[in-house]
Amino acid sequence: MPVREIIEIDEEKCNGCGECIPNCAEGALQIVDGKVKLIRDDLCDGLGACLGHCPEGALKIIHREAPDFDEEAVEKHLASGGAPECASCDVKVDGSTSATPSQISGEVVPIGQRQWPIALRLVSVNAPFLKDADLLVVADCVPFSYPQFLQEFLKERVLVYGCPKFDNAQFYVDKLTEIFRTNSIKSVTMLKMEVPCCSGLQRIVEIALKQSGKNIPVENVTITLQGTKKSL
Repeated sequence: MPVREIIEIDEEKCNGCGECIPNCAEGALQIVDGKVKLIRDDLCDGLGACLGHCPEGALKIIHREAPDFDEEAVEKHLASGGAPECASCDVKVDGSTSATPSQISGEVVPIGQRQWPIALRLVSVNAPFLKDADLLVVADCVPFSYPQFLQEFLKERVLVYGCPKFDNAQFYVDKLTEIFRTNSIKSVTMLKMEVPCCSGLQRIVEIALKQSGKNIPVENVTITLQGTKKSL
């Protein structure tokens, strides 16, 4: 086996933030048990595009024995969504699921999501579940504040979430622009809280749509602090 340059992750330093993952174009990095892992040596090109995005300095390039970088394997990996099946609920990246249903308010809804990942900063713009999707863009506080979130909004939609206050707004704009531009998104439903810091999410979606040049119908929904819903 050849000795070559490859990424190494210091688990002691890694806090599982995932900032490095969107910068690995090959999808070789994933969060496993709260830590970023190199899932397969042949998916890592050793160029270190992820290095400068780790706030903890947990990544470095080393020389060790490893199989050669395999571009064909990368293409197959990305085509499958760049993520493994979810072990906890058997949710697959193609949108199918064998999850056990749960009874909520008299309606059967699936446990978990129909895709993985769901964090906007981690979703690949080429993920297969985005094709012809009705996209649900959610401020991360909403599911905790609106009890009917699962059965009312998640059904038959593809979910991405983030926080416009604590995360990088420009990164969100760029990521959503590429998602809109690259995929045949059918509709966008945007959910935010009735608090000032959440207003940025609606603006992010608006800017991304404008930059993408796409004309996609958007529904903006605000959840009040009392846990009620109002459409804008």
